[in-house]
Amino acid sequence: MKSTVDTFRTTEGVTLGVEHFGDEAAPLVLLAGGTTMLSWPDALCEALARGGRHVVRYDLRDAGASTTVDPGAPAYTLRDLAADAAALARGLDDRPAHLAGIGVGGMVAQVAALDHPKAFSALTLAGTRSVAPGPVDDDLPDHDQAAMKERFQLPKPDWSDRASVAEWAAAGAAVFGDEPDAARTMAGRIFDRTPGTSRSVQMANQLGTVFASLDCAPRWRERLPELVVPTLVVHGRRNRFFPVGCGEVLAREIPGARLLVLEQAATAIPAASADEVAKAMLEL
Repeated sequence: MKSTVDTFRTTEGVTLGVEHFGDEAAPLVLLAGGTTMLSWPDALCEALARGGRHVVRYDLRDAGASTTVDPGAPAYTLRDLAADAAALARGLDDRPAHLAGIGVGGMVAQVAALDHPKAFSALTLAGTRSVAPGPVDDDLPDHDQAAMKERFQLPKPDWSDRASVAEWAAAGAAVFGDEPDAARTMAGRIFDRTPGTSRSVQMANQLGTVFASLDCAPRWRERLPELVVPTLVVHGRRNRFFPVGCGEVLAREIPGARLLVLEQAATAIPAASADEVAKAMLEL
């Protein structure tokens, strides 16, 4: 399916890289990257578009074609990223949008739906959790520590070399239970869209490390019962970064939320699961 790549500029002067699928007159499904738009697989975007939706996936700040300044010291907050989502939704369609976020993009989506409820009509949260990066609440599962140790013991890539970054991503995917070949291909695509080869910018695109420096206060977990839009929580059973218990908690604490567990998935949504996820999203 043919798509259109573009940029959107908010009234705050922030440029967001966007890609459109489907009929632009159709109801909008907005996919927040985690952090790059490529976190959302092509197959899922195309399936949603075939289902009669205008699908727009976009890069968060400091990723892809969006505004990049200093990923190591972001001069914005999680609330600003949530405001970006609302501005994009309003700028693309007069009607409330279905907002979806994956990974750290799921944190953006939760806050956006809470802070800008009139901008959104439905919510999908994929592979994410209800607290910011850092120490977790006692009742939430933390990252699999064995996997984290193994991941960080991998030899660091040459961040200026595409092949080195791609092989490093494939090795990391094997640790976390994702498909190495798919991760290798995706890392190459992300590399090609990254504005420059500096270590901090590449890491922000490949790993979303900007969130380690981002102001995510105040907490929002306690506000989840305020959400009144139809909500789908999608989580991989094999996710070792945000274990499936994180998704189970989200589904319990958001009124009426549906939980879809992908039994063979880890952190990424596999292309093989695209139709199943799209069907569930279209039912919201």
